[in-house]
Amino acid sequence: MRDNKKIMANGDQLKALLRSHAEGDDRHFYSVAMQMAAHEAKQGHGKLAEELRELIDAAKARRNANGGDGAIPIARPKGELAGLLNVSYPSRRLSDMVLSESLQQSLQRVLKEQRHLSKLRSHGLYPRRKLLLVGPSGTGKTMTASALAGELGIPLFVVRLDSLITKYMGETAAKLRQVFDAVASTRGVYFFDEFDAIGSQRGMSNDVGEIRRILNSFLLMIEQDDSNSVIVAATNHPDILDEALFRRFDDLVEYHVPSTAEVQALLRLRLAVYVKSKKDLANLATDATGLSHAEIARAIDDAVKEAVMHDQEIIPTEALRILLQQRQAVRRRTAGGKE
Repeated sequence: MRDNKKIMANGDQLKALLRSHAEGDDRHFYSVAMQMAAHEAKQGHGKLAEELRELIDAAKARRNANGGDGAIPIARPKGELAGLLNVSYPSRRLSDMVLSESLQQSLQRVLKEQRHLSKLRSHGLYPRRKLLLVGPSGTGKTMTASALAGELGIPLFVVRLDSLITKYMGETAAKLRQVFDAVASTRGVYFFDEFDAIGSQRGMSNDVGEIRRILNSFLLMIEQDDSNSVIVAATNHPDILDEALFRRFDDLVEYHVPSTAEVQALLRLRLAVYVKSKKDLANLATDATGLSHAEIARAIDDAVKEAVMHDQEIIPTEALRILLQQRQAVRRRTAGGKE
């Protein structure tokens, strides 16, 4: 009876080990592995226990050498695939972003389901893993893909549309198949930016046969994909996407220019060290309202660089106001040109 309990304990540990590996939970993985080593030591298997500890220490050392909490770069695209995918191992987190409450909830739900991936799969359930991000340029879509990869501890693969889409019949579909083969073989966040280049409506006046074939190929591949990777597509122009695409994604996530409250939160996040006055931050938020996250961030970066170059510990608010107003002027000119 006691031996059966030992076997059951080891079985539970093995399942926990595999589950934590599948979910990318390194801390739990190492914790369970150390428990197994301790168990072997208690059983009198000192040599095995020592070997297990050495393997764990070596794995931790490799992990720390590759950026601490980041994923160990065990795979990089090779051959032709290297020209189709750019890989990175982001350290960004959702806490680095300022998001609306509804947007925050949507992304946290995705992360929660991804972290319980193996448990959901074991019950015949499928976690959210195919996301379509829509909204104006500079509102945080690309940053979201990076933050999802950082939160999950998996690589971010950015699909290079300039290399993917060619003028030769059938070649793009073949390259797209290579990308989806990578999606199936290497877990990561796969990011298709400017997705309307692939997903524009079939039958549009400027449409050509090859574009229709690319879209049809993508629809088929994303529908058949049953991997553990996360697919993220982003577009500034959801109105020109083919209707069939929306059904292939688990979630449609909408981005907007930040509200005044979100602008204030962004300024507090980025300027806490450089601007102490709450009144000054409130005034700056008024000047920044209507700008995108990216436009505000660039203005802040410019002000911080000026402060650093002039050995200033506090950013003059008037200097930052001028930078924000310049961004507003550029936005007005750009908007006027489009009307």
